[in-house]
Amino acid sequence: MSVKFKGFSKQSLKFFSDLQKNNSKDWFSENRDVFDSEILLRAKAFVADMGNRLRKIAPDIVADPRTDKSIFRIHRDIRFSKEKIPYKTHLGIYFWEGAAKKLENPGFYFQFDKDTVFIGVGMHIFPKEMMAAYRNAVIDPKKGEKLVKITKDISKKSSEYILGWKKYKQTPRGYDKNHSNADYLLYGGMGFHYKSGIPDEFYSIKLIDYTYKIFKNMSPIHFWLRDISSN
Repeated sequence: MSVKFKGFSKQSLKFFSDLQKNNSKDWFSENRDVFDSEILLRAKAFVADMGNRLRKIAPDIVADPRTDKSIFRIHRDIRFSKEKIPYKTHLGIYFWEGAAKKLENPGFYFQFDKDTVFIGVGMHIFPKEMMAAYRNAVIDPKKGEKLVKITKDISKKSSEYILGWKKYKQTPRGYDKNHSNADYLLYGGMGFHYKSGIPDEFYSIKLIDYTYKIFKNMSPIHFWLRDISSN
């Protein structure tokens, strides 16, 4: 893309605020031009510029500024949902690294809605094949020790960097509940996330620096997951 990212707009926040109150196909169709110009076009530029930045630390990162690639669709999948509203009231963007399908690779995630930004690094949900690799790495003397050090180091950088995503209440069958790393076996995904109100940087090119700094601070968990998934 030749368009450089210059920030998101206040109109983009208003769009999501209004969408939350008028979540219908008719309303969205009437305001589609606002979504396209104030959110989607700017998101494409964000993907291109952030992808260039991330490649400094992750040369094989995928940053594809298309809908359903790095930019998540705004349409909700309501086939199996009790909640039938047709549109998401946030925008999600994902940069991933690995040969598997998009969400089966670790990566860097950025999201915003009318009130907040959410930044995450890692994998929210492990696919079945990755779960076994993760658990075996947790109990591996070297890989497990490295994971513990990484999570402690990232946590020390900011109390607002939150470790997630614990899912299970009991140690999985076949693993020692008394293992020193047993608590890590309770995770159904692994990564860190940060959430805040809309920062001043949101409205300018400075959002690239703002987000990249957090991505980089959390990046060791991405590299650990990338390495165990590729072995």
